[in-house]
Amino acid sequence: MMKATGIVRRIDDLGRVVIPKEIRRTMRIREGDPLEIYTDREGGVIFKKYSPVGEMPEEAQGWCDTLQKSCGMAAAVFDRDEVIACAGVPKAKTMEQKITPELDALLEKRAFYTAPAGKPGIPLGPEGYSVAALMPIISEGDVIGGVASLTPAPREVGEPESSLIRTAGIYLGRHMES
Repeated sequence: MMKATGIVRRIDDLGRVVIPKEIRRTMRIREGDPLEIYTDREGGVIFKKYSPVGEMPEEAQGWCDTLQKSCGMAAAVFDRDEVIACAGVPKAKTMEQKITPELDALLEKRAFYTAPAGKPGIPLGPEGYSVAALMPIISEGDVIGGVASLTPAPREVGEPESSLIRTAGIYLGRHMES
């Protein structure tokens, strides 16, 4: 169902239309974000944010399940908006959980992150869980999401966990390019 905004925009001579700032902010649409375009039977045109990571839910879930089963690690894969796969945490409370602006800012840094020793990381998922380690997923030069290990309490992140989270992020980014 479409929601009326009361905003009217004209198409310019190149076929472009400006999406109002209020809608871009509300929908978290940033410059350069891909949008899918649909039409409906009533003649409506629908723009929907496109999530490359959301196109591979089985692959993302496979990584989360593997990290959880082989290492006992709670893990999540998310796009720039929400969690799309998880394991080792309550799925009903974690799936489709919106990422925080702090987590989005970490992704923008394009670097591996670990929470400071003894301090909680960025909250994600069910109440009490936070990011212990995070690797952005970068595909064709764009940050399209991230892979994170999650923890219910502050703890130190060891080398095996760091390596596995980095590997998952790099693999998923390269997988999107093939």
